[in-house]
Amino acid sequence: MSDRAARRITILIPYLWLVLFFLVPFGIVAKMSLSQVATAVPPYVPNFGWGDGWSGWLDKARELSSDNYAVVLGDSLYIDAFLTSLRIAATGTLILLIIGYPMAHAMARASAGIRPLLVMAVILPFWTSFLIRIYAWIGILKPEGLLNEVLLAVGLISERLQIANTEAAVLVGVVYSYLPFMVLPLYAALERLDRTLLEAAGDLGCPPWRAFWRITVPLTLPGIAAGCFLCFIPIVGEVVIPDLLGGSDTLMIGKTLWTEFFSNRDWPVASSVAILLLVVLVGPIMVYQHLQARQIESRR
Repeated sequence: MSDRAARRITILIPYLWLVLFFLVPFGIVAKMSLSQVATAVPPYVPNFGWGDGWSGWLDKARELSSDNYAVVLGDSLYIDAFLTSLRIAATGTLILLIIGYPMAHAMARASAGIRPLLVMAVILPFWTSFLIRIYAWIGILKPEGLLNEVLLAVGLISERLQIANTEAAVLVGVVYSYLPFMVLPLYAALERLDRTLLEAAGDLGCPPWRAFWRITVPLTLPGIAAGCFLCFIPIVGEVVIPDLLGGSDTLMIGKTLWTEFFSNRDWPVASSVAILLLVVLVGPIMVYQHLQARQIESRR
């Protein structure tokens, strides 16, 4: 095989992966979002079959409509679920950044021999089941749980707090579960930081807090952005944490989507919610990619 053919095959593999595992499933979900719910298997119409021929496909394509999107955008249930998801995701990401940045900074400043142990400690929770870890938080946050017992024992509260089945419990679960996704990109950015820049700033009389704000933070912005996106995007569509820790009053869009798919069996409306959720999440990613491209161009 020539080098040119090998290069083309190497380039072709990622595109094939993208088509098979993103565009084809996306097309199926988009088609379902334009269908109508029906008591059938699968629970929607129309269904395109290989034996329908071109004329049959055209007839069924005319039955597709955007009514499900009108239902989703006109129902306050879905709008509230979207807004709640975005609020919890934004709040959780901000808390993760506030907690994760000092952690990553301390890891990057540690001696070279300790850093691998600190990185292992950050990813250690991944060695146990995600579901088991969230169930453990139910035992900690419930009224008779460990947290209330400790607060009562030290005298910080006089009666038990209702933390479980609230939005605060969801934020606790989100921050605990996604902290490694924030810390690791920040650690990678901080570990590559050129320390001589900070030493030069100190020699010129720049106080440490100003050197941190004017040098460390700007040079670690790619790590901050990567950590925020890695946390914000999955938190918006989170299902397990709001279902187990948030109770019935915390309505997030991932939980709503699950209910429509598996309880109500309304696959067309659930698909519409999934497409709109994807649109909401793709927007910030495109803005980030645009800013990254402009930053790379400015360095040339």
